[in-house]
Amino acid sequence: MRGAAFNQGRAQPMPSSSSRNASAAPAKPKAASPRSAKPKSAASPKSKGAKAANTKAVGISKAAAETPFWKQKPLEALSQAEWESLCDGCGRCCLVKLEDEDTGQIHYTDIACKLFSAETCRCADYGQRRRKVHDCVKLTPAAVRSLKWLPRSCAYRLIAEGRDLAWWHPLVSGSASTVHEAGVSVRGRVALSETEVQLADYPDYIVSWPGQAPRPAKTRGSGAEKPRRRAEPAPE
Repeated sequence: MRGAAFNQGRAQPMPSSSSRNASAAPAKPKAASPRSAKPKSAASPKSKGAKAANTKAVGISKAAAETPFWKQKPLEALSQAEWESLCDGCGRCCLVKLEDEDTGQIHYTDIACKLFSAETCRCADYGQRRRKVHDCVKLTPAAVRSLKWLPRSCAYRLIAEGRDLAWWHPLVSGSASTVHEAGVSVRGRVALSETEVQLADYPDYIVSWPGQAPRPAKTRGSGAEKPRRRAEPAPE
């Protein structure tokens, strides 16, 4: 998460932002038989009810187990592993952003953080990122709800807003490549690294697409090519 502030074309660094059981009475032996018959236990209505309740409880537990964690828990209740898995790997928040000092408006650029790998769309040193990049913002549930520049497609933002993940999210598709196939990631769209441009020139790289909702894309297996138009027969 990167940012800077600028005014009149000059960029300046900006701070980081109980149930009971009933026993059944034995039935009397039949008089027609000289032998004693073994008593049969009568079915207890309460026992049937308990069995039905248990079956229902098992069904609820099974359904809960099949419901994805992001539909069951708020951001604050996620484990560390669940939290990390929510990142779709789009790389949009790793682009440098500029804030107008006069208006507070956020402008996106296609300049990437110096630790960002444009090929993998991942941080090259994620574990040490905040030590190496002083203004890298650590995402927390509170930060997700306060940062206005998070991408509209960001999974953290979607969950915070009570919405579901998109089909291309790796947790839904089961593949880490769908975020690229859907055209959501920054792969192929990064102009250059921040190490290759002067701070004063940052405003020259302002773009709008990182803050926009991803354009609709065809789902997997639908094919990327558009159908060709049939040639009309030439008039006789």
